[in-house]
Amino acid sequence: MKLDGKKALITGADSGIGQAAAELFAQHGADVAITYNTDADGIAETARLVEAAGRKALVIQNDVGDPASVTATFDRIASELGVLDILVNNAGQAMSGMEVAEMDDGKLEQILRVNLMGPLFCCRSFIKLRRAVGGRGKIVTVSSVAQHLPTPGSTPYGMSKAGIGSLCRSLSRELANDRINVNNVAPGLIETPMTASRFEDPAALEKSLEHIPWHRAGQPSDIAQAILYLASDDSDYVTGHTLVVDGGLTMQWGGA
Repeated sequence: MKLDGKKALITGADSGIGQAAAELFAQHGADVAITYNTDADGIAETARLVEAAGRKALVIQNDVGDPASVTATFDRIASELGVLDILVNNAGQAMSGMEVAEMDDGKLEQILRVNLMGPLFCCRSFIKLRRAVGGRGKIVTVSSVAQHLPTPGSTPYGMSKAGIGSLCRSLSRELANDRINVNNVAPGLIETPMTASRFEDPAALEKSLEHIPWHRAGQPSDIAQAILYLASDDSDYVTGHTLVVDGGLTMQWGGA
């Protein structure tokens, strides 16, 4: 088992990628703190999956965009689960259909706080606790191919994911002496509750698949396996890297 005896925090674990990663981590021997914002039923199912794999699930409701909430989350983990070895920044929000000229300030701030500031707040707390025990550890953030591609109509989302790329590169240098690996996973089109609307219209879905050389949407398990790699000892010589998992979408962009 790749994570035997490890303790991990996965934010936004109530569905989709976060839920798949929590289950896979438990199957590989990790106890998992799992957070959610509003979906109590979803996080209960994630906890069930973790416990079915024989590991402990610590459920915490929080808001990653609120630094006080993040601090409270880490305090509770320390008292109820122990010292974390792995941080997976997965919580995020999507947006579309809002051009810059018509942008709502509240929506802009919300997207940037959850998608960009949230991972930063979590990294800050994780770094402090790992340094207190001598360093080492793994940080994995779920980004998006929007980190690399233009996002007309959802500019703040693209900005947030591009910022995650910069955060990863900068932190990988800051934390090299601590031997804390910092990496991203950038999914393409993945079939999750967040993207459900894109799968409701077969014609629109087929148009999206035409841009993907693999000609299929990814599944949460595809991303969970990439996260597991970057969270395990297998990736000890990998840091500052964004692993794109998209069926070739970014290689095809503009060529179809």
